[in-house]
Amino acid sequence: MQGETVARAYTKTKRASKERETHTRIISAALALYESAGPSATTISAVAETASVQRLTVYRHFPQETDLLTKSLAVWFEQNPMPDPVDWRDDVSPENWPIAILSMLYSYYTDTARFWSSVLADRIRLPELDNVLMAYDTRLREMQSDILMHLPEQRRQSMLCRSVVLHAVQFSTWQSLAANDLDTVELAALMEDWIQRCPVG
Repeated sequence: MQGETVARAYTKTKRASKERETHTRIISAALALYESAGPSATTISAVAETASVQRLTVYRHFPQETDLLTKSLAVWFEQNPMPDPVDWRDDVSPENWPIAILSMLYSYYTDTARFWSSVLADRIRLPELDNVLMAYDTRLREMQSDILMHLPEQRRQSMLCRSVVLHAVQFSTWQSLAANDLDTVELAALMEDWIQRCPVG
């Protein structure tokens, strides 16, 4: 009797482990397709094929396609966190926050460029994607605020200067500048110089 109980427990544990493995494989397949083809072009059939499972298996783990998108992206952000304000607030002198923030952000964009290029291009097409990326928007606003925080008051209050800072933290800005083969430090220095020198009218 005890042996049967142990055997059932072992079988249950093994089954649960296999389910977790399948779940992870589906998410990995979805993320690979989001990066290569974009979320809007990624179908359940393509995810199933890439993950080597049946379509019904995908639906069993993610009953709604939006479930697959939101949970997969949650995993991606957990694995690829954006720069944390603690990294400059605790370790960098306030006057150096602009160059530090931009350097960290551009390094992050360099490492994750394929993902952002595909996902941001689809943002306008998928309302659920827009909802997921609100956390990204919030972090960019934090960076914008911190870049401005210790600038001279006239520059902080200038709508033009604030617009330049908002432009500086966008992925599209990094992407266009990186296409000219400038490295992360050069890009950050270029944008920081613009922020410090832009007209304040």
